[in-house]
This record gives sequence, structure tokens and C-alpha cells, in this order.
Amino acid sequence: MKLYQFLANGFEECEALGTVDVCTRAGMDVIMVSVTGNLLVESAHGVKIMANQLFEECDFNDADILMLPGGIPGATNLLAHNGVCEALKHHFQDGKMIAAICAAPLVLGQLGLLKGKKATCYPGFEDQLIGATSTSALVEKDGQIITGKGPGASFALGYAIVEHFRGTAVAEAIKEGMIYNF
Repeated sequence: MKLYQFLANGFEECEALGTVDVCTRAGMDVIMVSVTGNLLVESAHGVKIMANQLFEECDFNDADILMLPGGIPGATNLLAHNGVCEALKHHFQDGKMIAAICAAPLVLGQLGLLKGKKATCYPGFEDQLIGATSTSALVEKDGQIITGKGPGASFALGYAIVEHFRGTAVAEAIKEGMIYNF
């Protein structure tokens, strides 16, 4: 299973790295992709993270899931990147999975990918979930879209991704190993 996570300047680091951590523990091939033209990407809180690849180096046809961490201006920077938007639309049309957390579901809403779906996001961004039924759930999975509410949902979003691709038993084992349910 291959997950590509897009990183733009201003991303929320715990949403990016928490999800990466959980999915990596599940044996998924996780590739952090910089959309900035530089492998070093700066988070919303000034933490610099080294991505694995530049956007221009990637072919997303082998992706099982595309992931968007939130953060401001990270989410709006992702929306402003035409390549990211095209990759998301193509991926969606192919019936593949997409995940977004915090403010990042606004990208999916703006692209029309949430029409008729339930979705969650950081409080105050509900109006950006165009066409969706907004919920206040920590994580919401509806068809090929998984959304998370905010930084505190980072692990839960990761577990939802793992459960979808690797099954409940694997997700539960990782939760236990991470002392998540205690």
C-alpha cells in the first residue's frame, strides 16, 4: 500500500507526522512530497521537515491514497498548487482513497470532491466543505474520502487509513502498541 502525503509551507506538523507514523507502523509505503520546489518544508510552527520527494519527481498512478495535512497557510497553499489539485481530481475519478485533516478538507470541498458525502474539519471551516454534510466527528469516512477534525485526530485518522487498507486487527494491534486505547 502506498500513501503520498503532500507538504506545503505552513502545514500542521503533528497531523503530517502522526499519520505518517501510524501508516508506517502498518507497513505502508509512505512518501512525503514537497510541493514547494525544495525538499525542506516549513511547518505552521516553524519546524522544518525533510520531504522524501519533490512533487515534480512523482508519478501518483501507483498511489493507493493521497493525504493532505492541515494547517494554515498549509491547506490554502495546497489548494493554490495546480498539480496537487489535478492529482486529487484524477485520483478521485479513478475511485482511489483520499484523506485530509483539519483545514485541508477545504481543498476537497473547493474541488467538488465532497458532494453528497459526510466530512469533518477543524471548527470554523465547515462552510468550506462544499456539498458535504459537515459532522463534528473526530474522523469521518464516507466512501473513498476520510477526513479528520484537527491535530488531536492525527492518530485516529492514521488508524482509519490503516483499518481501510490493512484491516481492523492490524489497526487495533498498532493502537495497542502505541498505548492509544489506555
